Amino acid sequence: MNAPWKVAGAAARAPFLAFCCDDASVATLRTVVDDLGWQPDNVQKGGLREAVQTLAVTSSPQVLFVDLSAASDPLNEINGLAEVCEPGTIVIAAGQINDVRLYRDLLASGIHDYLLKPLSIDAVRDAFAAAQTMLNASRFTEAAIDRPHAALAVIGCRGGVGASTIASSLAWQISEAGKRSTALLDLDVHFGTNALAMDLEPGRGLIDAIDNPSRIDGLFLERALVRASDKLSVLSAEAPISNPIVTDGAAYYQLQEELRGAFEMSVMDLPRAMLIQHPHLMTEVQAVVLVTDLTLAAARDTIRLLSWLRTNAPQAQLCVLANRVHVGAQQEVLRKDFEGSIERKIDVAVPYDHKLATQAAKLGKPMAAVGKGSKTLAPLVELTERLLAATGENPVPLDAGTKGGSLLARISELLAKKPAAK
Repeated sequence: MNAPWKVAGAAARAPFLAFCCDDASVATLRTVVDDLGWQPDNVQKGGLREAVQTLAVTSSPQVLFVDLSAASDPLNEINGLAEVCEPGTIVIAAGQINDVRLYRDLLASGIHDYLLKPLSIDAVRDAFAAAQTMLNASRFTEAAIDRPHAALAVIGCRGGVGASTIASSLAWQISEAGKRSTALLDLDVHFGTNALAMDLEPGRGLIDAIDNPSRIDGLFLERALVRASDKLSVLSAEAPISNPIVTDGAAYYQLQEELRGAFEMSVMDLPRAMLIQHPHLMTEVQAVVLVTDLTLAAARDTIRLLSWLRTNAPQAQLCVLANRVHVGAQQEVLRKDFEGSIERKIDVAVPYDHKLATQAAKLGKPMAAVGKGSKTLAPLVELTERLLAATGENPVPLDAGTKGGSLLARISELLAKKPAAK
C-alpha cells in the first residue's frame, strides 16, 4: 500500500477495485467510477474479508476501495489486507466509526484516506482525485535498477561523539547533492535521534520488524519508512526503555535485503554494541565512517574498532572522521598524537560549530541542510563526494580524495591567515 517508490509492473495492474457492504454505497461508487471512465462492474458487494480473499488469488489494483463496516476490529483486521495487498496500491477505506484516533491510526497503517458513511458523491470523487494525483506524482527514481546499491555504516567509537549527527547529514547530502534515493536506518532502537533531527515521528515500523521478521517485505517496508524528502526516507524507533530488545538479528539482515532492492543508497547509524551482537550486519557494507573525538578514551576505542573492522569487514573502505574539533584550541589529545596512537591518519575533521548545531536542532533539520555553504561543513561535503565516488559504478578508493594534507590542515591554514587571537 502507498509505496514511496515506483513498483515494477504497476502500470499493468487494474486501475480500480472496490468492495462495499451495502447497496447505497455500491450505487454511489458506481456513479463516480463511471464518470472517471473505470468499469462500474469492479465495484463488488462485500467488505474487508472479501477484499482479502480476492486479493489473495489476484493481483492488486492501483486503487482499492474497501468498506470496513463489517469489521469488528478494523485497525487489527486491516493487517490481513496488508498481507495480500501488493506494494504501490493506494487504499481508500470507508466505515461508520467517526473517531479521530481511528482515522489517524488507519493513515499510519498505510491507508490513504478514510471516508465516513453514508458516502457522498463529492467525497468519493475527491478521494479518487487525490489518489490519481498520488499515482501520477514523481516518486523515488528507478535508477537503482541501473546502479548497484551501496551501503554505508556510520559508527561512533564512543557515545556522544556525534555519530548520529554525521549519519543524518551524510544521508541528507547523498540524497540531495548526489541525487540518489537514500534510506537512513537508525539501529539505536531505544534512543535513536535521526528521526528527531529531521522533525519526524519515527512510528512503530522498526519495532514491528524486530518482533516479526517474517513479515518484512517490500510492502512492510513501504509502510514502515517515514519520508523526509523526495529522495530520503528514515526508518527509526523510540522503543519503550522498559522493553528490552531480544533478537537474533534476522530482522536487521532482512531489512538490509529489502533496502538493497528499493534504494540506491542506505546509511546505517550503527551503535558500536551492535557490532558485537550482530557482526553479520557488516557483510554487505561498502564503506564505514568511524566517528571519533580527540580524547584518550576515543583513541583507545578507535584502535579496537579499526582492528575489528579489518578482521570482520575487510571489504569495506574505512574513513576515520574526527568530529567537533576545536580548531586552534587545546584538545585532550593532540591530533598528531592521536594519529600516532591509531597508526593512521584522520581522513576527515569537522570543526565544532555550536551556533550551527543549535540552529539545526531548533529547525528540526540535519546540519548539512542548515549549513549549506558553511566552511564548517565543507569537510562533510567533500566526504560525500568521496563516498559517492567510492560506491559508484567505477569505485575510487575512499582516501584518494585526500591531497596536500588533511582537511583539518587546510582549514587550519585558512585560519592561520587571520590575525591570531591573543
